[in-house]
Amino acid sequence: MRSRSNSGVRLDYYQRIVHRLIMAHQEPVTGLFPASKNNSHAWIRDNVYCILAVWGLSMAYKKIADQDEDRAKCYELEQSCVKLMRGLLMAMMNQKDKVERFKMTQNPLDSLHAKYSSKNGQPVVGDGEWGHLQIDAVSLYLLILAQMTASGLQIVFSLDEVSFIQNLVFYIESAYCIPDYGIWERGDKTNHGEPELNASSIGMAKAALEAMNELDLFGARGGPASVIHVLADEAHKCQAVLQSMLPRESNSKELDSGLLCVIGFPAFAADDPQLIRNTKDAILSRLQGKYGCKRFLRDGYRTPKEDPTRLYYERWELRMFENIECEWPLFFCYLILFHSFQNDKLSVKEYADRLEKIMVRSEDGTLLIPESYAVPIDLVPNEYQHPGSQPREVVGRCPFLWGQSLFILGRLLQEGFLAVGELDPLNRRLGAQKKPDVVVQVVIIAEDNEIRDKLTEHDLHVQTIAEVAPIEVQPARVLSHLYTYLGRNRKLGLTGRKSRDVGILSTSKLYSLKDRIFAFTPQNIDYEEYYTTRDPDLLASNFTTNLAFLTNNWRHMLGRPTITLMATHYMLDQDKIPLAMIQTMRKLKSGYINGTRVMLSNLKDFLNTSAITDLSFLGSTEDGYPDRLHPDVQAYLDEHLLRSFSHRGMMKLHGGHLRPRQLRRRMSCKGAIKKTRSINVDSDNLGMEGPTPLIERRLSSVVPPPWLQSNKANNISVFDTTPEEGPPNLVIDPLIRENIYPIDPHHNRSAIERRSEFTRQQEIQAIPKILVQRHRTDTNFADTEVEELIAMLRETENLEEQGDILQYLVDTQGLDFNTGMLEEGRVVTVRDLLKGLYEKACQQKLWGLVRHTAGMLGKRVEDLAKAVTDLLVRQKQVTVGMPPNNEYTITAPLPELELRQLIHDTYGDDESTAMLTQELMVYLAMFIRTEPQLFHEMLRLRVGLIIQVMAKELSRTLNCDGEAASEHLLNLSPFEMKNLLYHILSGKEFAVSSVARGNLSIVSCKSSRVSKKSQIGLGEQEGDDAIIATIDDRQGQWLRRRRLDGALNRVPRDFYSRVWSVLEKCQGLAIEGRILQQSLTQEMTPGELKFALEVETALNQIPQPEYRQLVVEALMVLTLMTEHNMVPSLGGIIYVEHLVHKANQLFLEDQRKVQGDAMLCCAKSKEGKDQQAASGMLLCGGAAYICQHLYDSAPSGSYGTMTYMARAVALVLDCVPKHGEMECVIS
Repeated sequence: MRSRSNSGVRLDYYQRIVHRLIMAHQEPVTGLFPASKNNSHAWIRDNVYCILAVWGLSMAYKKIADQDEDRAKCYELEQSCVKLMRGLLMAMMNQKDKVERFKMTQNPLDSLHAKYSSKNGQPVVGDGEWGHLQIDAVSLYLLILAQMTASGLQIVFSLDEVSFIQNLVFYIESAYCIPDYGIWERGDKTNHGEPELNASSIGMAKAALEAMNELDLFGARGGPASVIHVLADEAHKCQAVLQSMLPRESNSKELDSGLLCVIGFPAFAADDPQLIRNTKDAILSRLQGKYGCKRFLRDGYRTPKEDPTRLYYERWELRMFENIECEWPLFFCYLILFHSFQNDKLSVKEYADRLEKIMVRSEDGTLLIPESYAVPIDLVPNEYQHPGSQPREVVGRCPFLWGQSLFILGRLLQEGFLAVGELDPLNRRLGAQKKPDVVVQVVIIAEDNEIRDKLTEHDLHVQTIAEVAPIEVQPARVLSHLYTYLGRNRKLGLTGRKSRDVGILSTSKLYSLKDRIFAFTPQNIDYEEYYTTRDPDLLASNFTTNLAFLTNNWRHMLGRPTITLMATHYMLDQDKIPLAMIQTMRKLKSGYINGTRVMLSNLKDFLNTSAITDLSFLGSTEDGYPDRLHPDVQAYLDEHLLRSFSHRGMMKLHGGHLRPRQLRRRMSCKGAIKKTRSINVDSDNLGMEGPTPLIERRLSSVVPPPWLQSNKANNISVFDTTPEEGPPNLVIDPLIRENIYPIDPHHNRSAIERRSEFTRQQEIQAIPKILVQRHRTDTNFADTEVEELIAMLRETENLEEQGDILQYLVDTQGLDFNTGMLEEGRVVTVRDLLKGLYEKACQQKLWGLVRHTAGMLGKRVEDLAKAVTDLLVRQKQVTVGMPPNNEYTITAPLPELELRQLIHDTYGDDESTAMLTQELMVYLAMFIRTEPQLFHEMLRLRVGLIIQVMAKELSRTLNCDGEAASEHLLNLSPFEMKNLLYHILSGKEFAVSSVARGNLSIVSCKSSRVSKKSQIGLGEQEGDDAIIATIDDRQGQWLRRRRLDGALNRVPRDFYSRVWSVLEKCQGLAIEGRILQQSLTQEMTPGELKFALEVETALNQIPQPEYRQLVVEALMVLTLMTEHNMVPSLGGIIYVEHLVHKANQLFLEDQRKVQGDAMLCCAKSKEGKDQQAASGMLLCGGAAYICQHLYDSAPSGSYGTMTYMARAVALVLDCVPKHGEMECVIS
């Protein structure tokens, strides 16, 4: 026999170790690994990690297999991997019904189990007895399955198994919005069984989705039927959320060493080298110790202070685990692999040496990796005093197979038996490298010859749908339907993909189906659904956003992205192609648009360069005819080919004969729509409807409708009644205000069953304090009235008037009221009339009316639920409604219908604002996807406040009152609305210019000096003062900035963790009646998102945004005191508002001394109290009894707000020494 080479001998040594430590434990029947000798449970995650060493060793043998026995060893090791992976597959396939249910419910109780019996692969604990929902475990399985298949192993044997794995892909594809129990099976770190969104799960899912995409599970021997398909947009959503979370792990865990497997081997899920570095450095600086890394901060598992008799922790006891958390050598193994893939030999050596020192030697001299190291109980006090100083002892399993397996992999890499590429045959490790620019291909197709000719006039040559043949163009909803056939399997009872959503990445590919080729138009320009697509400027702007998105996110795909756009009759504006469209198309011809490289051409020219996906899964494979289309698909396509892009006729509103003029003017519903508006700009407290007690709000569902309320002075009836009719006797409590009309509980928008006038009367009369008497004769008033109204409707040309009449009819009669008109033999209901009005308003671009009628018709804004989810998964909470009493916070994703119901409930009858809220949520989601930096240091997005600030900004810029400003706001076109929101988010100055048809346009002011128009008037200035105010352009800019930051909830960097350090030194912080207790520091760490939300909730009690910002500034001064260690303790509960009011007092005293601006208002008298106007406000209009001039002072400088805050702190807090020398540092 030939002598073995050195490498062969060394490999044999590893083979013995792997055999003894790992393969010896493999169950012969199922192929699974039990957790230990005494515990037969097999965890998916641990099993997959255990087998990695076996797989690595098999590939090392394959390279030197020069003798038969080496080939035999290699084959034996490979089959051991196949046996394990198939064992796990069988265990999961036994739970196929759970996979099917989970796609629909995403309920933790319907999830696949996290562990099975190693003896027979059956479940070992009940659905509710364990935190089974661990998306990272299933994702890890799929990722390693893909890598092993790519390395040449055959693991999947039949097409039924392929269908099951395709459904596992659906199981993990929504990982970005499914809270789970995560890699440590705990969920929230108090271990109370609350799942949370974990970055490690999302990263692993993203890696698995990308690895599985277009993978043939039969390897080189497969065909189209064994290929797995993944929608690129799902992987991208996971990518975006991961990017926004790192280095945070979840709400309760601000950092976790488990992220090492996401930024390095095996997932390589992060694409940004800087983010990878930041995450690794954060873990090393805060979690690394002598014996490994801690899993996360305040991890009580196996520490001497843990109470082993119960699973969960009390919230207060988490503080006890600080600095004595167990350290896990496992993470040094991850770090060795991380640096091996980075080819950083020095770091590899450093961690290998550290690991060697802490490994345990067995009796026969083998080095073993223990599970973790804990501080012995008698050394705990010393460890508290000097973290990291005490020796630790081994706790848990030894050897810990998960760690041992990674250790052996690291050794094989270090000794050169494996190259990094062999452990990563799919080349995931190259994801963070710079890629060449993506060229986006654009195709414009005209609906018919008429549109084509119109485009030709502008020198834009395009093809029509007919000329593109044989390529077929369809809307995105067709692609979405086709994808529901993916993964269907009758034998296994699996029904395919459930989500209806196809994103821009999916519609930018071409699709082949047998010998046909399909192109799909993007989902967000589907005209049927929503009014924002009727605004050509917004379409053009969204289109350029889509292009930029594709350039940045087109990864892991062969071929270029191709966007197909339809030019349809819908787009025409007064029979002309809108200017915005023409300009965009011209830019496309130039080859560059906003820095994105584009090519404009015909579809057939792009066939060779586009990404093309084969829709082979639409064949009837289960019936034995894989080459024929599934009969249902065939029928669907045949029906759709003709129907998809036809435009519908519109209803005509106008009837013929006119009525005599005097009759026509007798009654008018003027202002019916305006009555429903609730944006309140002029009041003192932004968003507050004065001191209306809550009880009034609760009753508001049965308060008489808006047209019965007391209108200014004597004009009681809103109808311009002729004298002989006389107004009905109405006595209405002045407390009932215009803007508190929530929808009736009984008032379902889809079919409004109006209660009879009589029962309504009874209910109204039953309410105390609200007196309504009407003549009984009024009950018959309705019948005669309706005919007159419908007659008026026919003859008025003014759409606003038609809107008011229809609003009145909906309120009195309901949407499905039969108007008695006939249209082509069909009965016309109020709803039909509204639809006609909506279409006309869209054509004439009367956006206020469009929003209102869209709200009444229950139209939806583009994918609202998805927009809200986009905001939530990036750790932003969203509130709707006007603060402080009507605000509702959305903290978890909700289905579309519930969201719309919620928004309608918070705004009551105010359809326009409800629609605007939905629209703004969509724009916020757009911005957070494309420009996440706008949202830094913002935790809650309060849409109601944002609407009010938008109106306030308009009233300031246009110099008009609040009502006019809210009218202007609701009439902004969707594009201008998005533009205004952008300016408010980014804090940029803007001016308003008027364009044709009275529409407003928002333009950026490049210079720091803004036009004279944008002044904030401080009360009524007279004479010389007024001139000074206009000369000094800077006036009002700090007030405006505080107002914007307050409304957007923006805080300084590291604000929440600094507040934590203040809270640690006092008993509590009181803000607007809410107290943040010191005990919060016991249960939460400074960087924890849960803590930030607690602080945010307290600050959100403050209704006035500028006042809120001063409170934030006061808190910042307190943090400076703690950071400079000026005093050991800050004493009892600190009332933060006292500090602000004290600072205001000091400011006024100084103003009196220097005869400053505040002498005109608050500083006039000594008391300052008698300077209130009758309304209970200050003369200068300052919120919360703080002088407007203080709001408008810069933070720094001798008269700056921070100076006064610091003086207030020194005066109010007892802990600050009153005498003696003190170093005063205010940075």
